[in-house]
Amino acid sequence: MLAFSSNLRYFIATAPTDMRKGFDGLAGIVRNQLEKDPASGAVFVFLNKSRTQTKLLFWDGDGLAVFHKRLERGRFAPQDPRAPHRELKREELLMLLEGLSFAGMKQGKRFSLPQKQVASLEKKQ
Repeated sequence: MLAFSSNLRYFIATAPTDMRKGFDGLAGIVRNQLEKDPASGAVFVFLNKSRTQTKLLFWDGDGLAVFHKRLERGRFAPQDPRAPHRELKREELLMLLEGLSFAGMKQGKRFSLPQKQVASLEKKQ
């Protein structure tokens, strides 16, 4: 089961993805284009060219799982294609799936650990 936790990392592929791809095809994109490990525990988000479908690929502990959503009306928010992927916050993913655009939104100041400290905590686990 997919639960959107703030402890997970979320990455979205900025290039359009062929939605005919299954587990192995999406895992190949993660490895070769995003240069990430599909079994890392992160959630990888893919959109089709017309932005009417999305697939989420994630490792649920003993295998890959795919969540597929097709919109009957409307489109998912466009992504900036300058980089092969970008990291999303949990809130951004939820907004994307609900059809909200986070492009012009600004988040207020919040506490967060410095990236070096987060990396050292991840190594200890």
